[in-house]
Amino acid sequence: MSTDSHAAQGRARRWILVLLALMMLARLAAMGGLPLMDTTEARYGEVGRKMAELGDWVTPWHDTGVPFWGKPPLSFWLTAASMRLLGVNEFAARLPHLLCGLLIAALVWQFARRRAGEREALLATSMLLGSTLFFVSAGAVMTDAALVFCTTLAMFAFWFALHARDGAERRWMGWLFFIAQGLGLLAKGPVAVVLSGLPLLLWIVIEKRWWQTWRGLPWLRGSLLTLAIAAPWYVLAERHTPGFLTYFLVGEHWHRFVTPGWRGDLYGHAHEFARGTIWGFAWGALLPWSLLLPLAAWCWRRREPAGPDPEPALRLYLLLWLLLPLAFFTAARNIIWTYALPSLPAAALLMARWMARRSAWAEHWVAAGLAVSLAGAAVGFGRLGDAQRQHERSARGLVAAYQVRSQGGQPLMYVGRRPFSAAFYSQNQVIQLGGLSEAAGHLGAPGDCQGYLALAQGESRGELAAAGLQWLFTVGRFGDVNLVCVAATRANGRAAGHEAAKR
Repeated sequence: MSTDSHAAQGRARRWILVLLALMMLARLAAMGGLPLMDTTEARYGEVGRKMAELGDWVTPWHDTGVPFWGKPPLSFWLTAASMRLLGVNEFAARLPHLLCGLLIAALVWQFARRRAGEREALLATSMLLGSTLFFVSAGAVMTDAALVFCTTLAMFAFWFALHARDGAERRWMGWLFFIAQGLGLLAKGPVAVVLSGLPLLLWIVIEKRWWQTWRGLPWLRGSLLTLAIAAPWYVLAERHTPGFLTYFLVGEHWHRFVTPGWRGDLYGHAHEFARGTIWGFAWGALLPWSLLLPLAAWCWRRREPAGPDPEPALRLYLLLWLLLPLAFFTAARNIIWTYALPSLPAAALLMARWMARRSAWAEHWVAAGLAVSLAGAAVGFGRLGDAQRQHERSARGLVAAYQVRSQGGQPLMYVGRRPFSAAFYSQNQVIQLGGLSEAAGHLGAPGDCQGYLALAQGESRGELAAAGLQWLFTVGRFGDVNLVCVAATRANGRAAGHEAAKR
């Protein structure tokens, strides 16, 4: 490499670091500034808030008296612990998931650095952090960041258990592999073991590493350690809320993947896509690299080939790590785009290996990709920062307006579906009504404003009057919901009881 090329490469590396710092600042600002969005963020944030409030570290609660059997507790433990330390707010809810993302990035850095040096490590880590799905997921309240940390840790530990520098490192990495599997069972369940186990098993078969694998890891004692980490919670969860194991193992781990439009989901609805959609999700998850890398390959087409890969076993390992999780979800129709997330660390490592061996200008392409990612983040966060859009996706503004107005403890009521964000921001003080006719029973005697109703656009004053309510005034419009101050037009059950007590 010429002196000029070396200097240009150094400048590009500095730009990469600057762009990564700007992306981190943007992510931190969004974590504290944007409200928790319905349904995913607000739902999981509220589950964590309830756990912190109740001090129940065994059963995640979906609603009062309704256990949440859809996911194991690891991500909820992290969210609840963060809220215990930092209070109930958006930043506290999101912080553990950002830290999981940074730990994943650290594992990718260390993997690449140990195999090929700091240049490849910087490229791999930058491409991971700049991937659209990873950037979004790393600071969002979801269960996926904890899952991907566990699968990445398992893949990292397995490789270095087999390629350790000495016996002490081999033993430590072997134990770390089984710790990762135990945590994975607490993060997402048996699917975590499948997502790491499938590529490992196929790699062992193709490379004929049976004996090395058996000697390199403490399989018997390690499996006991995995069970010791995960099994106690599964036993306690079933004892506290019988029926959990059947729903979680049969419903979430069978019907969700093999039954299109599965109707047994207790907490939402199934997502039905065409088979093979996961590959489209993966392409979108890897933006901007899924566009920039083909362009880079076209620009480099006249250059000399990089030559044979010096570590074909490692290349195969990364390829299987990338492809097998996607292949696992290929036949599934009930999927969402975060299912592509476990493949992204391997994709970043593979892309960095190819670019580092192919061109001295790899840093320039990565810097350009990060600039595109940063611009996309600015546009995305700008759109989410719009007040109207926030009102459409979160009840934070509505609940804040109610709390300012309600000085006498008047209730806040939703007719029909109550957003999870309303429960989170009111600390579960929102009353959910089956219909307007139930509202009067929560109000006092006729007179001034006795309560607030969150009404969908289109609800008329006549409908309220028929339910024994008077529409006094509208506090404001929040997306497609009006916050209305109401009073009872006739004595209701609560007022009658109050009068009887006075007599």
